[in-house]
Amino acid sequence: RHPSMRKIFFFFQLIALTNALIPPGGQKPVQLNRGIAKKIVEFCATVSIFGCLTSGPALALSKAEQLGAAKIEGGGASTLQSGRVIAITRGVNLDNTDWRGKDLKGVAFQQSVLRGCNFAGVNLFSASFFDADLSGSDFTNAKMQQVNLEMADLSNVDLSGADLTQAYMAGAVIKDLKKIENTDWSDVDMRKDQRTYLCSIAAGTNPKTGTDTRESLMCPD
Repeated sequence: RHPSMRKIFFFFQLIALTNALIPPGGQKPVQLNRGIAKKIVEFCATVSIFGCLTSGPALALSKAEQLGAAKIEGGGASTLQSGRVIAITRGVNLDNTDWRGKDLKGVAFQQSVLRGCNFAGVNLFSASFFDADLSGSDFTNAKMQQVNLEMADLSNVDLSGADLTQAYMAGAVIKDLKKIENTDWSDVDMRKDQRTYLCSIAAGTNPKTGTDTRESLMCPD
């Protein structure tokens, strides 16, 4: 459905639930049974997912943004973590999608295909890209603290200015990763050969944390 039609649909669902719970004529309020409570929870979860994917300025979405939102809504599941609905896109093809302006904190992109995507400046705190193909994607100035990049393909990815504090890097493919200027790798556990390679191209200082890139990688002087 079109986004505006979805909002109308959700609105009428809310009215129906309200009428069911508030009887006319000042009668005693209806006691919630498990069935009604379950419907309310399911409805709120649906609205939360929809709001997460469609929040932001009231501007027309690009085709890439529409594609990304549609595939998350239709191709994934959802889970509740610390009271927040998290979208899961395991194994979904999201090539060339634009995620700028989205809050993707905790979103799981495990084993998904995300080549040529735009995550510039996006909040990806604790998001998971486990075994995902990220080749050619843009993560400049992204918030990537505690992000899971295990087994991810980072070939030709642009990480310039990204904060990767406490990120997980085990098994990540970094052979063709070249743009890491001004990144922060503080407390990132990685293999010795990964650290050696990153130190060979590391330079600059992260603009947000003020941490020197080479120092965050514990590179030798």
